[in-house]
Amino acid sequence: MLDHPEVNIKDQKTTYNWLPDFVYGGIDGAITTFAVVAGVVGASLSTTIILILGFANLFADGFSMAIGKYLSDKSQRELYHKIREIEFRHLEEKTDHEREEVRDILKLYGFKGKDLTRATKVITSNPEVWVDLMMKNEFKMPHENISPVKGASATFISFVLIGFIPLFVYTFSPIFQLSEKIAFIATSLATLSALFLVGIVKSKFSTRNWFVSGLETSLIGGIAATIAYLIGYLLKTLI
Repeated sequence: MLDHPEVNIKDQKTTYNWLPDFVYGGIDGAITTFAVVAGVVGASLSTTIILILGFANLFADGFSMAIGKYLSDKSQRELYHKIREIEFRHLEEKTDHEREEVRDILKLYGFKGKDLTRATKVITSNPEVWVDLMMKNEFKMPHENISPVKGASATFISFVLIGFIPLFVYTFSPIFQLSEKIAFIATSLATLSALFLVGIVKSKFSTRNWFVSGLETSLIGGIAATIAYLIGYLLKTLI
């Protein structure tokens, strides 16, 4: 029998990278809440309506997105563990076949002759390494440091924090005492600036230029708000 330690995500020593979840949760939070605000302003409704719909969206949609993230990560992690356990059984039940699969994989990396035989022997002498190789190359499922709870938490927190920016001016309107037009302009500038900064952070996870990434993120938010504003304005004229 081939012994292997219990497969547990906690065995991994790498620190969970919460930043991608925070970035994408923040983008969604800012854009959706900004769109709600723009739609209400387009319909010429009161600040009270902006706050009611804005905060309802902020927490309900934030919760929905966090739950979606949790379930998605949980399913992905469960599938990874299930296939991994199946592969460990295959090492015991179909050892020669699995060893031949390792040889085929190593051939793709350029191994041949004695080097191929030696590399195959080294890898198949360690069940953990053996299964890891199969997971990455046969199933295209490299191990990822996934934490459903941490991912959902980071998503929800960022959604609420950054999504609050479009509501900031309206929440403290008694203090600022701005006209409706100036309040919306200030909200638009603050939200688009926040999206630009989040887009810059997002560029750290890709090869895209930071300025292009920031501009693209702001543009998406601006387009969504414009659509919502026009729909609100149109519905106001029809009703």
